[in-house]
Formats: sequence, C-alpha cells, structure tokens
Amino acid sequence: MKWFFHSLGILVLLWSCGGNDDPPPAPEGASLIFPSENSECTTGVSINETQSQVTFEWQTSANTDSYTLSVVNLNTNVPQTVSTVTTSATLSIAKGTPFSWSVNSLNSKSDQIATSETWLFYNSGSQTTYAPFPAQLVSPVSGSTVQKDIANEVTLIWLGADVDNDIESFEVFFSDQNPPTTSVGTTTSETMEFTVGVVSNTVYFWKVITTDQEGNTSGSGLFEFKVF
Repeated sequence: MKWFFHSLGILVLLWSCGGNDDPPPAPEGASLIFPSENSECTTGVSINETQSQVTFEWQTSANTDSYTLSVVNLNTNVPQTVSTVTTSATLSIAKGTPFSWSVNSLNSKSDQIATSETWLFYNSGSQTTYAPFPAQLVSPVSGSTVQKDIANEVTLIWLGADVDNDIESFEVFFSDQNPPTTSVGTTTSETMEFTVGVVSNTVYFWKVITTDQEGNTSGSGLFEFKVF
C-alpha cells in the first residue's frame, strides 16, 4: 500500500504544480472615442500657425496594462506613436491635415497585441472646406499575389470618406508601369470598386484619386500586386 500512497502523492504534486501553466489572457482591442471617425477635430489647443495639440481618447480594454497610440499623417504617411498606461494621450500634430489613428493594447505577460479599428479625421485648420480623405486601398492587398477570374480580370476595391460628405468621383489609375499614369476609369461616390483586365505573371500598380464637389482632390498612395 505504501507504493500506492507514494504514487498518489506524486500525482497530486504534479497536478498542483501544473495549475499555473495556462497561458496569460490575451489583451482585447480598445474601442476608440475621440477624435470621431471621419470628422473634423476642432478642439485642439493651438501651439502656433501650423501645429495644435490634440488629446486622443479610447475605452479601457480587457487584459491590458498599457497602450500604444499611433497617429499617421495621411499627406506624408509619417507616423507618430506614444505609449501610455492610461486611456488618453496628447500629441502635437499639423493643422488642416488628414490623419488616421489607432491603438494597440498590450499585456506584459502576453506576447499578443490587439489592435483597435483605424479611424480617420481632419485636424482643424484655417480652411472652411476640406479635401477628401485619401482613399484606403483594400484589395488586392499591396505586395500580394492574386488569382485572376475566368474572364482574366481582377476587381480593385477601396474605401472613401470625406468630412464634408461631398465626394464627387473616384478616378482609378492602373498599369504594369510604376507609377501608373493611365486612367482606366472613373466611378461615382457610391461605387468603390473597379474591374481591370490582367495578364498572368505580371506585376501591376494602382492608385485612386478622390475628387469632391469643390474640386478638392486627394491621392491614395500606390499599391502593387502580382497575378498568378
């Protein structure tokens, strides 16, 4: 019987020691609050003629002990980041400029990172009308390799937004040359996709120019993809 109780004791010890082997809970994504999505931010504190301080706010996310705020100038694609243990952070950013922003949630006991949605906004400036936000190219993903359909075509998909809600059109530039200088078509504000003919084993480049009713324009930046 001694061997039985001895073995039982070992099993109990192993079980009790293994109770802490569960992985730490992964952080969850934060919900953004301010600046609002597709809005004009008018509450910044003016620093000088070109800069103002804007306070970004988001909700507490579960299993999180720190956050990293990322704010990207959409005219230059230059990001600014700041880490914080609170649910707000203040940055000095350019006036009259479109930005995107998002928040990463981190847990020091986990190697996983949760990312919030990405919101767009214009930091208020002296202008009374704003150019559209640069179109966000969605598909094909830049750098990807895609399969053409049976008609030897691929569909380009993007997202568009405007503070003034007066987008007039989207013009699509598409070519196997970099940069693409060939305009292959224009869509209305309600249509954010365009089908193009492609050839296998070829790399293509594309961009979208957004125009509003005031004649203001913005460029999406350049995406590329390869066709099988």
